[in-house]
Amino acid sequence: MLLLVSTAHAADAAWQRHAIDNSSRGADGVRFADVDRDGLPDITTGWEQGGVIRVYRNPGPQRAREAWPAVSAGRVKSPEDAVLVDLDSDGALDVVSSTEGAERTLYVHWGPKDRSRYWQDDVWKTEAIPASTGAMQWMFAAALDVDGENGVDIIAAGKNENAVLGWWESPKDARRLSEWRWHALRPVGWIMSIITVDMDGDGDKDLLCSDRRGPRSGVFWMENPGKTRAKDKWREHPVGAAGREVMFISRADVDGDGLEDVISAVKPQEIHWHRRLSRDGRRWQQSVIPMPADTGTAKSVTAGDLDGDGKPEIVFSSESTPEAKSGVMGLRLQNGEWQAFAISGWPGVKYDLVELLDVDGDGDPDVITCEETSNLGVVWFENPARTPATSARL
Repeated sequence: MLLLVSTAHAADAAWQRHAIDNSSRGADGVRFADVDRDGLPDITTGWEQGGVIRVYRNPGPQRAREAWPAVSAGRVKSPEDAVLVDLDSDGALDVVSSTEGAERTLYVHWGPKDRSRYWQDDVWKTEAIPASTGAMQWMFAAALDVDGENGVDIIAAGKNENAVLGWWESPKDARRLSEWRWHALRPVGWIMSIITVDMDGDGDKDLLCSDRRGPRSGVFWMENPGKTRAKDKWREHPVGAAGREVMFISRADVDGDGLEDVISAVKPQEIHWHRRLSRDGRRWQQSVIPMPADTGTAKSVTAGDLDGDGKPEIVFSSESTPEAKSGVMGLRLQNGEWQAFAISGWPGVKYDLVELLDVDGDGDPDVITCEETSNLGVVWFENPARTPATSARL
């Protein structure tokens, strides 16, 4: 089903942009976790061209418009993703980074247990998972205790030659990286998203994924067979966009029916709303929302109530954004039509994973993302909490 969209002029409605960090090159993704346990989500980001993995401490609403305090957790070539996880259960969050290009390795950046030294660069230690080196171009990772033994495991996948979605089984001593064992689940062409979530309501977390390339591209989820059968075959279930170039995906109850839907950014310029029809995650209805002309090609998408009216808006990011267009935009459903409004405005050519967080503590969600090409870096856009004007239908 194709849905109608009207659009606002991008330059007239941009939200104010604040730089969390713009000191390196090629900021590639934002992942959240509360590092210092102060109730505020912190961020980790890999800088692809700069070759540095950083963790940013959320300074709180009063200082959020300034550059955020940060630590360089390590330096690696071609980092594509970074995620915070306490791998060795010592109470300090470590970082797992995925590298592509010629590097093709998963790295662990061990954080110091001493909280007073966590934000010091020189006490972090970077080590490779030996069996990951050269296996594939690693693109994304997530944390999940798959088998109920030895703490958290690592879900990971890559792109192109020999790319597979699978999980790394943690040994008794997580610091012995040579003892981590790989379990393949499914060939992939170019993984974009891995979300750990209970898709069928059976109490364990499954894997909701998007695969960008190849004969099995689209949105799908892998059914967790349970901790005692974790090394058995995981059953695959389709969600939608089969055969399409699907980028990042997200979860949201778009229509307010109490069932969590999936939304996906699909190249060249579409948002797909996969409406959940059953609680077990087996039945879906797909609607296509065309992206407006005032932006680039689809990259990431999320949803949340931006204006406090009790209904979610869709926020998406773009890459290959032409000059004077907006690389981050929103969509609001009014009178049966999705109405588009600008968030980023110009500049900004290539935005990445987009997330919502009330950064300034004013009660409405702001937008956090990265921009790689114009070197805007890790940024957030301040929600003005107003309803943008709209113009002619596309």
